Amino acid sequence: GMVPAHRGYLRPVGEWNFQQVTVQGSKIQVELNGSLIVNGDVAEVKEFMDNMPHPGKDLTSGHFGFAGHGDAVEFRNVEIKTLGAAK
Repeated sequence: GMVPAHRGYLRPVGEWNFQQVTVQGSKIQVELNGSLIVNGDVAEVKEFMDNMPHPGKDLTSGHFGFAGHGDAVEFRNVEIKTLGAAK
């Protein structure tokens, strides 16, 4: 509810999607199937969904979560890396 994603980049139902999320400080980038769908800085967000600031907006640590928003989803080949780590 802070930085909306561009839509229209999902593969057809039954095909796997590839998503890469990069978080560096308050900056977030999300790439879906090779297309940049989110590129924002949550520190700059001043308007909020339902006019309520997200409770985690200004946190500097926490958890990475997955959401299906009510739809059934499956995940595979999940990797979480520290930025700057050797490949």
